[in-house]
This record gives sequence, structure tokens and C-alpha cells, in this order.
Amino acid sequence: MSYGFGTRVEAPYTDVLAQVRNALGENGFGVITEIDLAKTLHDKIGAEIPAQVILGACSPSHAYRAIQAEPGIGLLLPCNVVVRADGAGTIVEVIDPQMMVTLSDSSAMCAVADEIEAKLRATVEAVNAAF
Repeated sequence: MSYGFGTRVEAPYTDVLAQVRNALGENGFGVITEIDLAKTLHDKIGAEIPAQVILGACSPSHAYRAIQAEPGIGLLLPCNVVVRADGAGTIVEVIDPQMMVTLSDSSAMCAVADEIEAKLRATVEAVNAAF
């Protein structure tokens, strides 16, 4: 079962991370959380992994509608976007909002998930187009 979608671009991690932030903003998302996974794992357990950040992307109006449709859906918010170094390139992975629908029988949730998915796919497309 696929729980996300994304892309790999032949560009440096820091450039791609900046473009992901920009593309999220252009598609109506703010970044409300950020976890530097490489730094956290290094600091906590001494592990070394390539640069990787988890961005918690949120569209407040969509989050509100999702919570109205399914009050417990906050467990799955915000939408995680992972940017990670991969050799000479960078991988961008996005949680598939349709995963929320598999946990709800609400038709209102389906509509919200469809809208969020379209915006997140547009974000990934914008990253591809930039490189």
C-alpha cells in the first residue's frame, strides 16, 4: 500500500528544501512544524544519516474542514512533507491525504482529501519544474 507520493530531483538538498517551502506557500500551505531528523538522530543517539527534514504542512481552511468532518482527524495533521538528500540529488516525499479517507466514512472528508491532494501534487510538480 502506498501512503505517499513524491519525486527525486538532481539538485542540492538546500536548494530543493527552499523550493519545497516556496511551492508549499504558493499552494496555500504554511509550515507549522519542522523536524531536522538528521540533527535529532545525531544529537539523541549519535546516528548519522543524510540531511533530512520533516515539514508539517498545513492549510488552515482545509484543516478546519477536515476536523469538522471527522473530529479525530487531528491525529493525522499536519500533512508531512519529507525532504532528504540522496547522493547528488534530493528526494521529496509527501503523505497522501487519501490515507485520511481510508479511516473515515465521511463524504465531506473525501472532498477535503481530494482538494489537499491536488494542492500537494501541484507542490511536487512545481519542485520538478524548478529543476
